[in-house]
Amino acid sequence: MNPLDQLQPTIAPPPVAWWPPAPGWWLLAVLLPLLCWALWYLRRYLPRRRQQQLAEQPLDPLRQAALDELSSLAKPYDGAPAGPWLQQLNALLKRLARAHYPQDHSHTLSGRAWLAFLDSRCPAAGLTRWMILVEGGYRANCSLDDKAIEGLQQAVAIWIRKHV
Repeated sequence: MNPLDQLQPTIAPPPVAWWPPAPGWWLLAVLLPLLCWALWYLRRYLPRRRQQQLAEQPLDPLRQAALDELSSLAKPYDGAPAGPWLQQLNALLKRLARAHYPQDHSHTLSGRAWLAFLDSRCPAAGLTRWMILVEGGYRANCSLDDKAIEGLQQAVAIWIRKHV
């Protein structure tokens, strides 16, 4: 007889029950949904609040005064000569640029260089497509349609609000 046959069979360890889980697992089951909800809330609502706060910030007094002056300028509707209005717009933009960017000597620029300077400070306004802004003041009979007047007025207002 073989001496190994006399050995007792190995005892298998008792099966580990998966239920009930240990106390740490109960805590994890409660905290995981709360954590998911908190991340969802932060991702969804906090960026909007920041954008609203940025949008609600008041303009500095110089920009507000420029916007007030822009709205008070008499627009050349119904075929009236647009030259004086365009010169006033240019003068307003030059004063603002000189106040905000004195080191750039922007008041000495003219023509396409002036429009390129304006666009480099606020591309959202898109003033480079308004060449009439710099040329119109020198034309003898310059007139604009109502749509062009409103578009130029809006572009200048955007530049005043958003230039860096």
